[in-house]
Amino acid sequence: MLAVADSIKAVRNFQVLFDDAEPSLIDHAGYAPYGKLSFPPAHGERPWTFANFVQSIDGIASFKGAHAAGSDISQSAEDRWLMDLLRAHADAIIMGVNTLVEETLSSPHLNDGRGPVYRIEEELLRVLRTKLGRKREKVIFVTASGSVDPNAYRVFDGDLMDALVLTTNPGAARLQSRSASVKVIIAGEDKTINLPLAMRMLREELGIEHLLCEGGPTFYGSMSRAGMIDEKFVTVSPVEIGLLVPPEQGPSPAAQVKQLNVRPTTFMYPGFTKENAPWWRWMSCRRAGNHQFNRYRRK
Repeated sequence: MLAVADSIKAVRNFQVLFDDAEPSLIDHAGYAPYGKLSFPPAHGERPWTFANFVQSIDGIASFKGAHAAGSDISQSAEDRWLMDLLRAHADAIIMGVNTLVEETLSSPHLNDGRGPVYRIEEELLRVLRTKLGRKREKVIFVTASGSVDPNAYRVFDGDLMDALVLTTNPGAARLQSRSASVKVIIAGEDKTINLPLAMRMLREELGIEHLLCEGGPTFYGSMSRAGMIDEKFVTVSPVEIGLLVPPEQGPSPAAQVKQLNVRPTTFMYPGFTKENAPWWRWMSCRRAGNHQFNRYRRK
């Protein structure tokens, strides 16, 4: 238990400024730094879906280039702890496959260049997840084209968690030609994933009741446009970054691919008009040092 105790000591308690959300379902030491956390039941036809992002005070979600990960913006033990706490409450994580590709390229030291494994790092929060009745950890990568080689990424080894790919029929054929063992979810006949169908499949066929969206901004935007995001957790880090990549920034690890000179916000997809833009209820606000931790629920 020493490692668990040390991990708690490394995380400062969040100062609760206000919290109008549901109480926790159980009492557990994993809630001690953050306080109460729970979610409404799943929808009948799809999971209750919540997203998690970190952004700068000017709304930027990534430096891009060699420092593309959200951790480069947050630089906060509390933000990392909160990510694990949210993962503990999710039956599965979902993200666009470009997030895996970018984070692998920007972390060449990680797993011999084979990228991150998106499991809960904190032992205490893995225990909490079990107490909440969650099964084996799952991560679902979304790619309509299937243009990813599962053999190149550590997360697909399958020893630490299950990794699945949400794709189309052509994407599934491409994936399975590279790795016969890759687990695929097919929700689309042509070049486009049918998101409502995909969410119904996750709910009905895989039993996923609570789903955590970890980006990226394009996939999140498509989910929000489709009305599939119920909540959004936003960590605001006290750093100013700027929308345009400055000329002095070093080249991206993906320099062979043409890079846009614009950094992403948390929503990089065709947006809304004044008439159909969704409004959100501010559910809670916490503080740890100079970082702000907000929770919003779609009205």
